Formats: sequence, structure tokens, C-alpha cells
Amino acid sequence: MLIDTQCWLWMSASPERLSKHTQELLRDAETVRLLSVASIWELAIKHQLGKISLPVSPLDFVPSRLETTQTDALPISAAHALRVGTLPRHHRDPFDRMIVAQAMVEGVAVLTADRVFARYEVERLRP
Repeated sequence: MLIDTQCWLWMSASPERLSKHTQELLRDAETVRLLSVASIWELAIKHQLGKISLPVSPLDFVPSRLETTQTDALPISAAHALRVGTLPRHHRDPFDRMIVAQAMVEGVAVLTADRVFARYEVERLRP
């Protein structure tokens, strides 16, 4: 599953915000957990702008939480970037549009609380 930025932060710091079903899915050793590099970029920008508070700098927070949550960073490929250009403009957030494009190209579900994702042709898992 491709985990959006908000859900990954919940998973990292407030897992009780996730449903029991989602927590079980995340604990399952067979579940592949992915975080888009777009989410990492978003966290770095929002932290720098003071829009998000983290216990430590993103330079320390992201790598340590990727390890503890057993989540792999999903790089942005040319195919992902090109797919963004074909998406309907349901979502205005460029980071979320990249996550949608990556989910489509990779054929994975997205774990997100954002209801706009349901307007795209991707499987949406609710937190």
C-alpha cells in the first residue's frame, strides 16, 4: 500500500488514530508499506515553513520513522511524473496528485483519509 503523508504521520506518532483493521493490515508482515518521495518532500517543505511540527528535524525524523514503520520510500519515476499530466484535476495539491499517479502506475492501493482520492481510479483504503 502507498501511504499518504497524513496517514504515515499518524502511523508514526499516533497509531490509535487508525482503525483496528488498518492497524492489523499494517502489522501484517505480508503488507508492503510505501511512502512516496513526494510525501517526504512535502514534510520537508511544510516543516521549513512552520506548517508542521516534528519532534526532530525531517533529516532525522523521516529515516528513523521509515525504519521503525518498516516503510520503503517510493522514488518518483518519469512514468509517475508523466501520469500526473493525464489526471483529471479533482485534486489541486501537487503532492497528492503525485501519490495518485504513483498508485496508478504501481497498481497499489492508497491509505488515505482524503476523500478526493475516491474520485480517481485507485483503490482507497481508509485509515
